[in-house]
Amino acid sequence: MKKAIAGMISFSLAFSVLAGCASNGSGTQADGDKGSGSAGSEKPELRQLGFQRNFDPNSDPVAKFLEEQTGYKVKYETLPLENPDDKLNLLMANKEPYDIIKLSGSQYNRLAAQGALEPLDELLEQYGQTIKEVNPPELFENAKVDGKIYGIPEKHPRAFVGSSLAVRQDLLDELGMKVPETIDEFYELLKAIKEKKGIVPFSGFESIIPEISGAFGVVTPWEVQDGKLIHRLDHPGMKEYLEFMNKLYNEGLIDPEWPVNKSATVQQKFTTGKAGVITYGWGIAPAVTEALKKNMPEAKITQIPALKGKDGQTGNWLQGGGVSWYIAIPKSSKHKEDAMKYMNMKVQPDLFKSLSIGEENVHHKKDDSGKLFPILPKFNDDRGNADWFMTSTDSTAYEELWLLRVRKDQVLYEAFEEIQKQGPISRKDPTVLAPPLPVVGNNMQKLTKLESDYIIKVIAGAESLDGFDHFVSQWKSQGGEEVIRELSGWYDQSK
Repeated sequence: MKKAIAGMISFSLAFSVLAGCASNGSGTQADGDKGSGSAGSEKPELRQLGFQRNFDPNSDPVAKFLEEQTGYKVKYETLPLENPDDKLNLLMANKEPYDIIKLSGSQYNRLAAQGALEPLDELLEQYGQTIKEVNPPELFENAKVDGKIYGIPEKHPRAFVGSSLAVRQDLLDELGMKVPETIDEFYELLKAIKEKKGIVPFSGFESIIPEISGAFGVVTPWEVQDGKLIHRLDHPGMKEYLEFMNKLYNEGLIDPEWPVNKSATVQQKFTTGKAGVITYGWGIAPAVTEALKKNMPEAKITQIPALKGKDGQTGNWLQGGGVSWYIAIPKSSKHKEDAMKYMNMKVQPDLFKSLSIGEENVHHKKDDSGKLFPILPKFNDDRGNADWFMTSTDSTAYEELWLLRVRKDQVLYEAFEEIQKQGPISRKDPTVLAPPLPVVGNNMQKLTKLESDYIIKVIAGAESLDGFDHFVSQWKSQGGEEVIRELSGWYDQSK
């Protein structure tokens, strides 16, 4: 049993999880007709508060679909796009009678610590059996705060590799070079681009590029060495990675504007022929491909997967697979039993699938291989915001159903599939299933920014690598040591 009261900010991604159907695991709507416990009583109207998104959930087709399928009328509200935490705190302080709220890890931690959330153990036992069945037990264990569950953990749909590097194939052909596989070959490619083409060899903006840092053994924010959890700043390969990146910068092989670049700037440089290689991910593939086709119709993007270092060392980051959200019932709720019944109905298999991807041959179809593809624009119109309404998932089923969302764009899908080929050499952050922990939640965002800012300065030569050990000591003194201690304690207990 673990103590847990804080929230790690999870890679939130760009793709969330969705929900499903009926009560108490029976698969029948009749089980949900008991209202707040009295047989035959009319179901009460529920209030649900969700994360910020620029749409009206009450007029979305999913709202009508869920009402028809569950018999529950729900009034939906969203947090504001600006200062959502301030608004949430105010609503909870005023004891607004919401019945369901969807929270980030840090929000969950804070409200659980303040005593604003209803313990869910008994409600899950009585009315949430299907929710318990379709989610791994370790997720509920990691959602405990002082031994009690205050939120239903919503698992991210699946682990995936998020990135690679990208180069134009015509550029490789012109230079007479192949796709680099090692750090040394990558270096030679950048030199050739600079000397023979006179453009920026390599553009990006990130501090850690796993396709490169993996060649030095550094892939995820947290690593395990000799059975011990360490932060990547303590990994011996971090210094080697920084030395290599700084070398590229000093030799003019990296974009001099790296410290001030944004993603859109990098894409523009690549698609107008001003940069030869860029950091790349499947999420930006459609935009980059479209712009490149407009400017250079014959050009084709070729991916450069994770590079090998000495002794063949390589790796990429297998992202996702942790907890995206926590679904809670506030103490101020007037309909706690009905809230749990409603959420349990939504994860019955048939309703879950229909909520997630709609109706076959209306919202989606199967190809000859049996893979599901969306029918556009109907899928986007009726299920584009379905993730917002979800209050749990059938975590196993949704691993495959989620892929349909990647297939909404052929370029996106092809880039995704190509990047996933790095799966066998990629690895997860060992803390991906860590519970909300107080010290982590209070410090990690600040520490991550501190680390990123320093690394960018080292890459660009604004900070000398001679001061690396001093920076690590500073980082630890500003909360890093406590975070390491807290996460290590969790990791040691979870082994």
